[in-house]
Amino acid sequence: MQLHEVNAGTMRISRNSSLCLTLSSFLFALLLAVPAQAQDGIETIRIESELVELKVSVLGVSPSTHTPLLEQKDFVVLEDGKPQEIEFFESAEAPFDLVLLLDLSGSNSSKLKMIKSSAKRFVDSARPVDRIAVVAFTERPALYSPFTLDRKKLKRSIDDMDDAVGGTNFWDSLNFVLQHIIAHGPGTHRSAVVVMTDGIDNALTEVPGPGSVISFETLLANVRDSETIVFPIYLDTEEEIVRDFKKLRVTRVDYALAREQLGQIASACATNMYRASKLSDLDSLYGQVIRDLSTVYSIGYRPSNKALDGKWRSVEVKLPGQASLLARTKRGYFARQDTEP
Repeated sequence: MQLHEVNAGTMRISRNSSLCLTLSSFLFALLLAVPAQAQDGIETIRIESELVELKVSVLGVSPSTHTPLLEQKDFVVLEDGKPQEIEFFESAEAPFDLVLLLDLSGSNSSKLKMIKSSAKRFVDSARPVDRIAVVAFTERPALYSPFTLDRKKLKRSIDDMDDAVGGTNFWDSLNFVLQHIIAHGPGTHRSAVVVMTDGIDNALTEVPGPGSVISFETLLANVRDSETIVFPIYLDTEEEIVRDFKKLRVTRVDYALAREQLGQIASACATNMYRASKLSDLDSLYGQVIRDLSTVYSIGYRPSNKALDGKWRSVEVKLPGQASLLARTKRGYFARQDTEP
């Protein structure tokens, strides 16, 4: 079976499935907090309205620390050091729409069986309330399953994946998931993308054939502009691929840049870049991603400082009385209305 190509122009997906634009799950969707450019490594948010929405991860100071379910009263949001009134709160128990995005390019050609096996374990690890879609990519993305709660159906779609061949248009594929699969999906849950890749886009290398059309800078801006959280899992294929340089023409410099870019994507979403030294590591990493995803809260507030003067506003989330827990979110935003990066 061939990978089913996705036609971005008509939004027609594999097996004639179509995705319909639906209403957001809450009225605040019209008041999105839109990320902006980062300066000096600081993640920023550009707001188009009064509401600033934060995705807040709650983690234990120690890896062994149990993270209890928290309530709105447990959080304090500070903007420029001043407490803000929380107007919207969604707990960590709220469902997610998850996209599992899998790199099936030539660099993974010998690993398809293990990739499928690990992908099924990801399905098993996810919470019953979370809908999952499965997308694979080489030079183009292919939707193997739209969002569903049916775990058996998801596993059958994973079994249908073809041999891993072809180049890698990673940037285009992630951007397509953000702009079409999620943006035109069910739209009633929070959303996240879990992407397994070595990060090597053909646009980085001298590999014959075109790389992604979108630039990495534009992709990163789109990641920041999205309310979707991206969890990159770096699959380390460097040693075996660099050894075969004459065939694949990928260098260690390419790998270093790919890791840096995956780190930037993670930083833009206030997540981690997970690293799998070998395929068997994916089993535990997928479980870790699900655990980390289960600590994410959505918090919205209207800044007490109403001036849209383009100045930097620092944002901090604290958990008073929870000394064993840390709250992590984006670090601030520029208070301006323009929508250009």
